[in-house]
Amino acid sequence: MKLAKLGVWAGTDGLSAAETAAFARRVEAWGYGALWIPEAVGREVFSASAWLLANTARLVIASGIANIYARDPLSAAAAQKGLNEQSGGRFLLGLGVSHIPLVEGVRHLSYGKPVATMRAYLRAMKTAPYRAAEPAAPPKTLLAALGPKMLELSGAEADGAHPYNVSPEHTQKARALLGPGKLLCVEQGAILETDPAAARSIARQFLALYLGLPNYVDNWRRLGFTDADFAAGGSDRLIDAVIAWGDETAIRARIQEHRQAGADHVCIQAIGPEGRLDERLLALLAPDTQRRAG
Repeated sequence: MKLAKLGVWAGTDGLSAAETAAFARRVEAWGYGALWIPEAVGREVFSASAWLLANTARLVIASGIANIYARDPLSAAAAQKGLNEQSGGRFLLGLGVSHIPLVEGVRHLSYGKPVATMRAYLRAMKTAPYRAAEPAAPPKTLLAALGPKMLELSGAEADGAHPYNVSPEHTQKARALLGPGKLLCVEQGAILETDPAAARSIARQFLALYLGLPNYVDNWRRLGFTDADFAAGGSDRLIDAVIAWGDETAIRARIQEHRQAGADHVCIQAIGPEGRLDERLLALLAPDTQRRAG
């Protein structure tokens, strides 16, 4: 799988199946290399990916992320191989350990030690039996990784990492831990708004959920943020580090910072007011637009 440098990250559960397929076709027509979709309490990510793969021709569909507590390793390995065989190698598996509130509070399962649980899951996937037509090339697996131990596991046992809600500083640290030859696919939230107060207000609405999840808060602490940065919806310093906002030029500059820090692929999450998907930004940043302009 050759992954293009720019992709889209989008939650599409608010769209109908037909609307989601039409959106994926627009992403493909704009020239983006991949569309990343999440898994939480909406659509099951493998069946959703199958629908999008069937409705596109070139676009990579990536799970960002598939929750390991949602299915056993044999099922995950079978879905990964089946989707790649059916689509000609266009499915990229992002796996993650999710969060305690979603695993224990929603699924009513026990949340294990993240790194040990993920390591065991990956090894079980690799040894799982599969008696169907194999994909033409071995499929790739990335881990939703923030901390150093999970990033090291991403390099040792998987094909790379998919960090979320991170700054270019984190990207640089992640590349050093992954080492060369491993994929680093970074999500970047972006807001097309030049007024600082308005942009930060939208960003605070978006980040409110994540400020209540220890995985993200702990990662920001490792980057030097403190309790003061997590109060009142997040400090300007935290907002500006995690979310790119401004005009097209400012957002492109943040994408370039990630690339210079070692990212192979940056997937843009275009955030509008009340967390709505902002397709205006995706159209502005579209790779095909840049080629035509050049």
